[in-house]
Amino acid sequence: MSRLLVVDDEFRIRQIIRKYAEFEGYTVEEAVDGMQAIEICRKEEFDLIIMDVMMPELDGFSACREIRKFRSTPIIMLSARGEEYDKIHGFELGSDDYVVKPFSPKELMMRVSAVLKRANGNQNPEQKNDVFTYEGLSVDFSARIVTIDGKRIGMTPKEYELFFYMVKNKGLALTREKLISEVWGYDFFGDERTLDTHIKLLRKSLGEYSKCIVTLRGVGYRFETV
Repeated sequence: MSRLLVVDDEFRIRQIIRKYAEFEGYTVEEAVDGMQAIEICRKEEFDLIIMDVMMPELDGFSACREIRKFRSTPIIMLSARGEEYDKIHGFELGSDDYVVKPFSPKELMMRVSAVLKRANGNQNPEQKNDVFTYEGLSVDFSARIVTIDGKRIGMTPKEYELFFYMVKNKGLALTREKLISEVWGYDFFGDERTLDTHIKLLRKSLGEYSKCIVTLRGVGYRFETV
């Protein structure tokens, strides 16, 4: 049974999420702001965190940043602001999904299920220990480490998944639909702009090696080293 932490300063929102989550079989803990969420996460482990952005004491973005320092728990951000900048900022901090208020509780539960499936699917102890290198770029798939000229590059969990998939399929034209289905899952409920946002973040992380990610207009993307 998966444990969820619901973080929102609005009692009504917490109760709605709790009602639907418990109906789906999840156990739920609550926090009223970012500070309380951090304190709880230091003491307890959860399978997923649903966190509002705009909260008193400490906002969701700041709380996400702090939690990412000691936990890799999947995080779904909730916000009344749906601008691309806010979504990009959330993904940069390591959130796994971004839901704009007002939201459908049923859709939120479907997103929760999708994120949990992806998170559980990534836990593969038999993963092959292989390393890809190209000039100063090194990708250790099993250790989930990317280095450039010996310096470790920090990426969000979703950046790692997207980049690893592209590298493993080096030289192949990957359609947008293929990338979304393989990296986010067939039950992904967002839109293609989420992929574009992560490509932007990935290119920013790769610096001079961003040139290896080639845009195929009208098709998708390809990772190439030629």
